[in-house]
Amino acid sequence: MVEPAGASPAAAAAAQLARIAAIDDAGPRLYAVIATNPQAPAQALTAAAAGLPLAGRTVLVKDNIETREWPTTAGSLALADNRTGRDAPLIARLRAAGGVVLGKTNLSEWANIRSSRSSSGWSAVGGQTKNPHATDRNPCGSSSGSGAAVAAGFAWAAIGTETDGSITCPASVNGIVGFKPTVGLVSRTHVVPISHSQDTAGPMARSVADAAALLSAIAGSDPADPATAEADARRVDYAAALADASVQGVGIGILRRQVGDNPAVAALFESALADLRRAGARLVEIDYEMPEALGRDEFATLLFELREDLAAYLAASPAPIPVRTLAEIIAFNRAHAGEELRWFGQDIFEQAEQATDRAAYQAARANALRLAGDEGIDRLLAAHDVRFLIAPTAGPAWTTDLVNGDHYDGSVGAGTLAAVAGTPHLSLPMGAVERLPVGLSILGRRWDDAAVLQAGAAYERVRSAPLPQPALAPWAAEGQN
Repeated sequence: MVEPAGASPAAAAAAQLARIAAIDDAGPRLYAVIATNPQAPAQALTAAAAGLPLAGRTVLVKDNIETREWPTTAGSLALADNRTGRDAPLIARLRAAGGVVLGKTNLSEWANIRSSRSSSGWSAVGGQTKNPHATDRNPCGSSSGSGAAVAAGFAWAAIGTETDGSITCPASVNGIVGFKPTVGLVSRTHVVPISHSQDTAGPMARSVADAAALLSAIAGSDPADPATAEADARRVDYAAALADASVQGVGIGILRRQVGDNPAVAALFESALADLRRAGARLVEIDYEMPEALGRDEFATLLFELREDLAAYLAASPAPIPVRTLAEIIAFNRAHAGEELRWFGQDIFEQAEQATDRAAYQAARANALRLAGDEGIDRLLAAHDVRFLIAPTAGPAWTTDLVNGDHYDGSVGAGTLAAVAGTPHLSLPMGAVERLPVGLSILGRRWDDAAVLQAGAAYERVRSAPLPQPALAPWAAEGQN
């Protein structure tokens, strides 16, 4: 369910606030939204009257991205008072383009890098986010609240962040579009970090066109983020670029081993391939096995960068927060174990605190980047003469289990390639397995963001599989008592 067709931006904002109150704060209680902006209808009216590109459309923002109205908590009680009064540069760009910040969304605490036994979508600040398609199932992390909120019709779009899978997996299992742009296209300043090598913000929306419009608003260079030095020169009007979207004659590589071992997902993927063939795409089978060393060295990179990058962010916060280092966060969690550590621990934090060997880190990052980039995406595209790589994004949503943690199907998907290489990755709906959404991933070269979005829009136009509507109730098998 979305805002009524033809509704004014102000009316749409009012309807969305009412829907959040009825479904997120009451009713099935999705725990997707943790703060709302009561001034949004008035702000939407002003932005629409000003003739700005986004014309007062509403956007929910993941709560690891600073906005001036609220504290930015990353889901942790340690940052409950992290009220900086600042807009992250990407939020300043959003407002300048006529977007209205409708509120903040829940997330996997600390962007899901605290524990190896976590339940995605849980934070001490916001509780356990539910998947609107099946409220007993998981929304995936860490942009869980953003994905669930868009699927539930709480806003026109949302902003998530990704280090590896945190935009695309929630997009897949919540049945929406999620786009992880080239790292460096969108500023990371005033965003609670994990890794300067892999972090990026990106749009989450109900269509590729909406995601492209939001990306056009937030992309651009930021002097405080050296990774974005090329962004102004590289960015285009991503929404306008969709007008000529076509895959006629375009080579697309099928990552066959990354389809996974779920036959229902494989059947859905075959239907998507048939749609692409009918649209004129030239499909090429690719036999690629992701090397174990890629995951090993990516993890080593994230551990080292987490300790340093998070400390730099915390040290620079002007708010009266009780933690300024990873070690202090670990101690805070122990002191507040009943609230923070009831369901799972902080073993990844503890590993990161010990990851101090800079030479080992540099070697790991170089090897991971080589395996994902030069010998991964770049080699596969060149060797098989294709423009894009495709695979299912993830399997259907698993049952949420706070006691045992996630039951994620790791056999599906190739997103780690794009995450480590810093290249664009689009996930968009390709249908459902037993009414549980499954996404299609499209991966491309660095700075090929517009082309990846065009390919997604071309597929979106020819997609034959029906898409499910959120049930806002626990999953139940059809035809069963």
